[in-house]
Amino acid sequence: MNTLSQSEELEAALIDRAATESRRLLADARRMHDEMLAEAAARIRAREQRETRVAREQADRLFRQRVQAGEMRLKREIEWLRWRLVHEAVAAAEDRFRHLAEAGDDYLALLGRFLASAVEALAPATPVAELNARDLQRVGGRWQAFCSGADAGTVELSQQPIDCTGGIRVRDGGDTVRVDYTIEARLDRMQEAIRQIIAGRLFQPAASTGQIVP
Repeated sequence: MNTLSQSEELEAALIDRAATESRRLLADARRMHDEMLAEAAARIRAREQRETRVAREQADRLFRQRVQAGEMRLKREIEWLRWRLVHEAVAAAEDRFRHLAEAGDDYLALLGRFLASAVEALAPATPVAELNARDLQRVGGRWQAFCSGADAGTVELSQQPIDCTGGIRVRDGGDTVRVDYTIEARLDRMQEAIRQIIAGRLFQPAASTGQIVP
């Protein structure tokens, strides 16, 4: 299994882990919500046995206010949990990518695959590759050999380093089209994927009741 596949599997595993943890946390939140409703309903029934119609109406209004306030609190807690899950998943991926960028040959092999993929996406434009300062030192002196080893053809190497943890960014000569395979760009895409899964599958608002459902 090549390093690119491992990176993609890591991203999928992190997304799946975030989704699983979110389901558990949502189940706990919904159980708390149900317990609150049951307790409030029991109090209302007790009042209805000893109070007049006016008193019952007042109790109903109070019940609805408390339920609404409780639902608002639950929604705020779930939003915080969602933010925390996304943050933790991306932080873990960022740490793995940072270690990968320091891994030597495995990282350079991955860099070569990124380069070949970007060159193919930009064809037939003349590609210009951009690296951070560390990677410029690693491959700058043997750039043509590095390109040949990656089956990327002829690629110009910019001598101006870019600010990134690792990876590569390839553009056309006019700098009108870019293919961004930097670690930061991959993390941004993964973060958005995690956020969409959590928001789209676990925290959809119910249209009829306004409750939060998975």
